[in-house]
Amino acid sequence: MELAASAVANARQVKLVIFDVDGVFTDGGIYIGAEGELYKAFNAKDGLGVTLAQRAGLETAIITGRTSPQVAFRARELHIDHVLQGQMDKRAAYQQLKRELQLADEQIAYLGDDLIDLPVMVQVGFTAAPADASPEVRRLAQAVSVHPGGHGAVREILEFILKVQGKWEPLLTQYYRAETAPEAADLAQ
Repeated sequence: MELAASAVANARQVKLVIFDVDGVFTDGGIYIGAEGELYKAFNAKDGLGVTLAQRAGLETAIITGRTSPQVAFRARELHIDHVLQGQMDKRAAYQQLKRELQLADEQIAYLGDDLIDLPVMVQVGFTAAPADASPEVRRLAQAVSVHPGGHGAVREILEFILKVQGKWEPLLTQYYRAETAPEAADLAQ
């Protein structure tokens, strides 16, 4: 992962992680069936990363420009309570979410991949992007994953945040002890 000098200090302050969807949770492809039905591919490792972040006490949210039932379904699966779809003005959606959760910019992380994400990225305390994000987004990101969108970038960024906050090892030890291992049903992936 590529890290800016400020990445570790800023990631330590994160309490809320906001995700874009297309190009972050997915590979950015829009798959359309013969009848016009829409398909999106989500990565199970990214899903487990979200679940682990929530178990560690981080809030999670989605702000996306598109609206789709697939995103709503995946967000419910992952217990992401704050889902703002159809937000072409992501800055306004961000301000609404920040007020609702009573957080400061420094306590918020944003994972984006394209130009529409820049208005939020210039405000938050910690910025991240998948490897295949636009050059402008990668330049602004404090952490750039080695993985492209939809292929583990979300998981890598969340692991980084959890590690610098000292929350990763306690989560990991659950999996080594049979008596405390999470049930498969508890880990919405």
